[in-house]
Amino acid sequence: MTPLMIERYATHWTLVLDRPGKRNALSAELVEALLDAFDTAAREAVPVVVLRGHGHCFSAGFDMSEAATQSDGDLLLRFVRIEMLLNRIATSPCATVAVAHGRNFGAGVDLFAACRVRIAAPGTTFQMPGLRFGIVLGTARFARIVGRDVARAMLETSAPFDVDWAVEHGFAERGEPAPRLLETIDARVARVATLAPRTRRLLDEALCDERADADLAMLVRSAAEPGLRERIAAYRATTAPPRPASATHEAAHAAGSRHDVS
Repeated sequence: MTPLMIERYATHWTLVLDRPGKRNALSAELVEALLDAFDTAAREAVPVVVLRGHGHCFSAGFDMSEAATQSDGDLLLRFVRIEMLLNRIATSPCATVAVAHGRNFGAGVDLFAACRVRIAAPGTTFQMPGLRFGIVLGTARFARIVGRDVARAMLETSAPFDVDWAVEHGFAERGEPAPRLLETIDARVARVATLAPRTRRLLDEALCDERADADLAMLVRSAAEPGLRERIAAYRATTAPPRPASATHEAAHAAGSRHDVS
């Protein structure tokens, strides 16, 4: 079974991460499927690509379930391919819309951040714990969105954050509860489509602040440090994260147990 569903509509494509049993963790197969899908969408001049997750969350991040049997080199390659995917999305000629729900971690949050329009459903939480096992992935992009000092404060502690925090810091737009969330998505797709494709691409180019080579180099430097597999194993042995920070200081429910993906 393919880990990625592609729904083709006249106005847009929807890519659905389809590994609900693994909380849509980014396996090597899923990453390659996403790369192929974005390449195809660009070739076919698809105006808008929507990215969603099937099941309880958008994505729980890097799939660590096979990390114990992979070498440091194998793991490094997987992280490099994810960074290449993030850049492919961030610089795509297609307008990109990400829709998150549930509890999302690490590379799953990076995937969300790489899209130009980011919608978070009520109850969504995000956490970026990669620094806890020495990985610098998506860090600069996160800082470009929320600001350097804010990003540093969140990343140093690997603190989770909720929709209120994400909206306050410009990381996400607030989505409607299901099933009205679909109306939110349709409205954003229609809004993006108001510009002619060429005009939209020129706007994206003018506003683009991607630094692909620098981001990739930083990732490789962090992942190439010997002992990556052992660092991941040590991280997996830790307990579940604390409750997410809220911009309104209201306690957000963070149910769940120890996670195997990030």
